Amino acid sequence: MKQPVESNELLDRLPPHLKQYIKPQNYEQYTPINQAVWRYVMRKNVDYLSKVAHESYLDGLQKTGISIETIPSMYGMNRILKEIGWAAVAVDGFIPPNAFMEFQAYKVLVIASDIRQLENIEYTPAPDIIHEGAGHAPIIASPDYAEYLRRFGEIGAKAISSAHDFELYEAVRELSIVKEAEGSSKEQIKAVEDQVEILQQKEVVPSEIALIRNLHWWTVEYGMVGTVEDPKIYGAGLLSSIGESTWCMKEEVKKIPYSIDAAYQDFDITKPQPQLYVTPDFAYLQEVLEEFANTMAVRKGGWRGLQKLIDSKQLGTIEISTGLQITGNFTRMIRNEDNEVVYFETEGKTALAFRETEVIGHGISRHQNGFRSPLGKLKGINLAIENMGPRDLSAYNFYDGKPIEFEFESGIKVKGMNVTGMRNIKGELMLIQFTDCTVTYKDEILFSPKDGDFDMAVGKEIVSAFAGAADYLSFDLVHHSPSSETIRMELSEGEKALNDMYAKVRRLRNERSTDTQHLDETTLSNIFKKVVKEHPNDWLLPLEIYELATSNSSDFSNRVFAYLSNLKEIRPEIAHLIDGGLALLEQPVVKTEG
Repeated sequence: MKQPVESNELLDRLPPHLKQYIKPQNYEQYTPINQAVWRYVMRKNVDYLSKVAHESYLDGLQKTGISIETIPSMYGMNRILKEIGWAAVAVDGFIPPNAFMEFQAYKVLVIASDIRQLENIEYTPAPDIIHEGAGHAPIIASPDYAEYLRRFGEIGAKAISSAHDFELYEAVRELSIVKEAEGSSKEQIKAVEDQVEILQQKEVVPSEIALIRNLHWWTVEYGMVGTVEDPKIYGAGLLSSIGESTWCMKEEVKKIPYSIDAAYQDFDITKPQPQLYVTPDFAYLQEVLEEFANTMAVRKGGWRGLQKLIDSKQLGTIEISTGLQITGNFTRMIRNEDNEVVYFETEGKTALAFRETEVIGHGISRHQNGFRSPLGKLKGINLAIENMGPRDLSAYNFYDGKPIEFEFESGIKVKGMNVTGMRNIKGELMLIQFTDCTVTYKDEILFSPKDGDFDMAVGKEIVSAFAGAADYLSFDLVHHSPSSETIRMELSEGEKALNDMYAKVRRLRNERSTDTQHLDETTLSNIFKKVVKEHPNDWLLPLEIYELATSNSSDFSNRVFAYLSNLKEIRPEIAHLIDGGLALLEQPVVKTEG
């Protein structure tokens, strides 16, 4: 039955521009093979990770309601996640990095509800429910880690990106889709992999979002905790990959003490990682995050912050010293000899805000064609307008309804009719409206009366610059249209038949769990004969059949074992997967039913 998107208090708080990414989980789309893949990976992971993962992993599986046997439903996860103050939503694969971060800031886990194909059972570059549900969700049961994830979201959502970032995001998204799409040829996959490789190797100055994405990768995705000599796994990419969780513990994978240097270490999403970072504890992650945040434009502002927004060619915000926030697409600035911004411009729809709330009367309807303003101190008085007392304002003739002419230290001149002013909560002027106004700089006219009323931002400097809008309600941000969507192929008749066999074995296993004396070996034998004849490359179903048959120690179980042994010879690339499944039958699996 198709499941609707069920909301709760946390999801109700999400802004519309985030809600647009949420989709129903559509649980009925999971096939019996999908369920078998989930079960195999979870059984292998829980068995192995109970020895090498951070202590909160197994406890977290229980707290988040994640079962070994069955792909989790969003409804079930949300019901239990609510107890630790989080929620989860389903999305279609990769979503833009800033949106992903913003979900985290709202304490919402983003879960790609699709699941990897059987041939990619060890690792996939695509976000899937194994990675998100079994990787990310359990660790947030640790309060220190959950707070790190939330704070990371808050800071990451403000990180400024570049055109190159967007191009790389689209290429990685395309790779994740093509690699998981049934029927994709090796040539198709190779072409997209090559494109990702080209973009990853391209020499560009890393943007803030690129640097913070590195921090995210080396902690949230591929982090280890403890000591370099005895590290434990907590990163979701490791927790969800039966290949990499084993590989990462080997000596050839270099272990490095975690520091801000990780922000400058790139990664390749298509290959196992040659080095990993080890944090002493989850609290230290936050220390490094704050250290990095201190380097960002959101805290430093200035001309560099504005330049990042201009280079990004995307919607961004600056905040000036009076607290006035200007959101738009920034296109130009003028600097003085001390590299201070003395003038800026936006292009197209622009909105003004104070403390993340749009200033009444100064939304995009008023500023359809951009916004421009000088900044700095006035010439002669060595004061910024915001610092002027009543006597200073009187001396400079700052009266409503009076003509005025003044010059900034930068040489920018303003001449017009002072209509009105708007003050911040400290009583400082932060916006002045002029009519019949001319603004000039040297021989250039920056604004003239034919451009309409002139709204001048009052402030001596830019104190912050960040991605996105100050007030998200100022703009229509519900417009994201991905360049590609996850490809869902129709099953062939043969694939449907194979899924039917997986479903029958699953039912037999469930029946056996309630009646330990009963096993319908005849039905099991018939399924085995059919899979051998019609699907000779499938290894997971024979393994599940052997799991049931082996308890009887019959001739039938010996035949299945012999078949699996022969399959390992024919397909050596999956021999370790078969061996891994067989090894699970020799020891009890750790129980984690939620």
